[in-house]
This record gives sequence, C-alpha cells and structure tokens, in this order.
Amino acid sequence: MPFPHLTALPTALLAASLLTLAPGDTLAATAAKAAKPATARDAPALPGYQADLSQTTVSGLSSGGFMAAQFAVAYSATVAGAGIIAGGPYFCSGQPGRFPYIPYLTNALTTCMNPGSAQVAPPVASELLRAANDFARARLIDDTANLKRQRVYLFSGTKDQTVTRPVVEQVGKFYALAGTPAEQIRFVDNVGAGHAIITDNNQDKACDVTASPFINDCDFVQARDILQHLYPDLQPSSTTLTGKLISFNQRSFIQSAYSSMNNTGYAYIPKACDSESCRVHVVFHGCLQTTQAIGDRFYTSTGYNQVADANKIIVLYPQAEPSPVYPYNPKGCWDFWGYTSLNPIDPDFYRKSGTQMEAVKGMLDRLAARRGSR
Repeated sequence: MPFPHLTALPTALLAASLLTLAPGDTLAATAAKAAKPATARDAPALPGYQADLSQTTVSGLSSGGFMAAQFAVAYSATVAGAGIIAGGPYFCSGQPGRFPYIPYLTNALTTCMNPGSAQVAPPVASELLRAANDFARARLIDDTANLKRQRVYLFSGTKDQTVTRPVVEQVGKFYALAGTPAEQIRFVDNVGAGHAIITDNNQDKACDVTASPFINDCDFVQARDILQHLYPDLQPSSTTLTGKLISFNQRSFIQSAYSSMNNTGYAYIPKACDSESCRVHVVFHGCLQTTQAIGDRFYTSTGYNQVADANKIIVLYPQAEPSPVYPYNPKGCWDFWGYTSLNPIDPDFYRKSGTQMEAVKGMLDRLAARRGSR
C-alpha cells in the first residue's frame, strides 16, 4: 500500500521550507552547536531494568508532540497514554492528498502547523483515523482498538502561532472517533503560553514568548500536569533527586544511517528502579531543543525527573540531532513528514518499522530486559 510523498522540491525551496519548522527569531540557534555529536563509544550501553512496559506513556513538544502522537498510535499495544504539547494527530502530514501524490512536507508546514495563516484547512481527524485503520489492517501499526484504553493530555497555548489550536484539537477528535472515553482526554487551552513546554521557574522564558530554548515559566509544571493525567495515582514530586541521570549509546538501536538521531540518549533512573520494576515515560524534545542547541536543559530542567523520582517512573529522553545535508533536518526535529524514508514512493516514518520509531521501541525493550543486561 504505497503512500508517496513530495520528492520534486528544489533544494533551495526545501531548505527555505524546513527553516520555518521553528519560529524565525530563533534561527541563530541552529548555528549554535556547542560541540560535535558524541560518538557511540562515549556512552555505555543502556542497561536493562526489568521495567513494566504495560504502563508505558509518552509526551513531547512540537515535532516531539507529533512524534508522541505517532508513536502512541503505531505502538498502541504498548503505550497507555500520551501527552501532546503543541502537536498534531497521527499521520497529520499524510492528509490532504491521494495516491499517487501526497505532499507530506507541504502538509507538515501548513495543515499541521498554522493552517489559518497558510489559508488551508486544518487536518481532518476522520480521514487520519481512516488511514490509521488501513495501516492497522495491513499490520503496519498496532490495532487501533487499543486507543480506547489510552489517556490523552493535550495543550495549546493561546499565544502559540507556530502550531495552533485547530491542529491540536484534531488529536482529541481523532481519539474520540477511535472510541476513547471523553473522561480520558484532557485539553488545556486557557494558558497564555507561546510555543514551549511549561515550567514554574522564573529563570525560564516569559510565558507568552516563543523563543529558544522553548521552556517557558507559566507558573505551573507541565510535566507534572501531564503525568498526573496519565497516571492518576501520582505521589507529590521529589524536592531532592535521589536517582541518577544516565547517558547511553543510542546508536546501537538505530538501523539506518539516515535517522538524524544522535549517538547518545539520556534517561533518568529513580533509585527505587535499581531494585524494583518501574514504568517508563518517553519524552520527545522539540525542534531546536537538541543537545547541540540547548545543552542539557530539556532533560534536566523541565520537571519530569522530580515527578518520576517519587513515583517509580523511568524517564527516557531519546535524542534527534540536526542534519544539514541528507536527511535534511537542520533544526533537529523528529520525523513526522518523511525525511528519514529512503523510498519516496513508500515512506515509513509513521509505521512501526520507521527508523526513529523502531529505535525508540528498541530502547523500551532494553529497559524491560533482565536487570543489568546490556
């Protein structure tokens, strides 16, 4: 079942288009690569912790929000819930369009971001669910019946003009049409936030701005807000971390040379998880939030680790990286339009077999393996 994507864009147009995937006033951040990407030998193998994957959840901002939605649907048999900050529904870039031509990149830049500004319609949840059902029947993704059990948190800041509310609300409609009960879907759309993940730290950017590092102080910890919805039994967050932040060899999970993923990933391991089985939450950063752009800010200061420490949750932080040539991904975005797909006639970014998707699932499987195994 081929689903071709845009292949005829001139290089200059492609470059100009992709530079819009994050706000224009942050373009300088793409050039601010603090160091060369780590090599695989710089970090040890990810060890097994006998994690309980039946309670796995995911979240992310912007391209990471799209990736969280994508992973949650494709691996719905594994994922129990998703938190999507300024992101859109599964396979968003695949609609509109019909065989033999689907302009994935154009859709990603218009339909899936600020359709009003681009003077196009937002994504249509019913069409995207129809596609997901087709993919499930073809066994490219897990059975969409699993979506009924997932818990979903959605966020759209009222000052966000990068990915706007009409796009985010289609995620809720997608899940509602899939049979997810309304009480399992929470949509927060009353905060005057720009395009960012939210904290309660006055050292971060002002709430209403859209600027690097896309971590804004809006007087609440969004990581806590997300995890509280996904895991209603949460205990209060830790004030002092007792676990450990580890770096690991991410390259060992990547099957393609065109993944645009860093050699090194990160995870926070609560102390309790050294001897007990813990659940896992995967967090996908947004464009321009790679280690090359903002160092360790995303995986140390967004609030997830404090919640996880007190609640026996391993937090996995997979890492994309900027790729200036091929695949062309200058801002280190996660793939929700097909830049990693080698076959333009049959792209696989939305499938379980997509290179980024498969790599992250491999990391989860490793965390679930026998304690201490590598």
